[in-house]
Amino acid sequence: MMRRRDFLHASASIAGLSALPGAAFAQGAYPNQDIRFVCAFPPGSGADVLVRYFSNHVQKISNHTIIVENKAGAQGLLAAEYVARAKPDGYTVYVHGGSGIASIPALYKNPPIDVSKSFEVVATINRQPFMLVVDAKSPYQNVAQLTEAMKTKGDKASYGVSAPNGVVMGELYKAATGTKAVQVDYKTANDSLNDQLSGRLDYCMHDPVYSLAQMREGRLRILGVSTNERLDASPDLPTMSEQGIKMDLVGWWAAMVPTGTPQAAKDKLREWFVKSVADPETKAFLNKFGGDQLQESPEAAQKRLIRDIDIWKEYVRIAKIEPQS
Repeated sequence: MMRRRDFLHASASIAGLSALPGAAFAQGAYPNQDIRFVCAFPPGSGADVLVRYFSNHVQKISNHTIIVENKAGAQGLLAAEYVARAKPDGYTVYVHGGSGIASIPALYKNPPIDVSKSFEVVATINRQPFMLVVDAKSPYQNVAQLTEAMKTKGDKASYGVSAPNGVVMGELYKAATGTKAVQVDYKTANDSLNDQLSGRLDYCMHDPVYSLAQMREGRLRILGVSTNERLDASPDLPTMSEQGIKMDLVGWWAAMVPTGTPQAAKDKLREWFVKSVADPETKAFLNKFGGDQLQESPEAAQKRLIRDIDIWKEYVRIAKIEPQS
């Protein structure tokens, strides 16, 4: 039987070994458990398609299990709060639009989190526009034709949105044209499809993943995109600015973690995402859904996030959007 003195001596020796350089990291090296990628919208949504693509791609690169966790509600606010309050250990990653997160302080009077202090961007993914879409069977071939019809209909016209970028794009369009269409909110873009095809909606402002998929199926027609310049992913689609509606509404996606996440975990996540985004397969995937690859340093991306917070406040002011309580 080991005497107490010998036991204490052995324990001290083990403790000394664990204090050697690299020993602690070896014992708790990141990652040593499943990683969760949080999606702010339901399964089957455009956001979910993108998040699941990267969960699968990063899983192959990292050889670690990635689980997608859908936290839908309040146009991304619920997911943002969930991630912001998660343990900052590198196992909860918010794969979402950085522009969407930046819109929270402008769209809510008393948001439950301070966006500027709650997230750290570890890697950027893409930049993409929002899109003005109409029923493919409608007579509208361009924005000018739609605008003329909407002026005639006045407040009997209606349009659908399902995300903050769509809300702002819709208001900027109305402010520029003097049209009075009524906004109708949907949980996901796909939820608006039946109403659009049945004629209950005159047009919608939706993300490119959904819009391009519906265009390929022959259901919807894209009249304009929200970026000031055409993107490489969709060079044939005209911008709203080209058609006299000045706007430069750019959505960008990133992988973000709660503030305070260890640097080793952030570095590893960044390594995986950089490899994934640079892959030709990813370029083809992003282009298919209307986005161009975006590779920025974490420092530049963090500055972009902070800058977009002020930009969104200006968007909301211009569009005269009343922040939600």
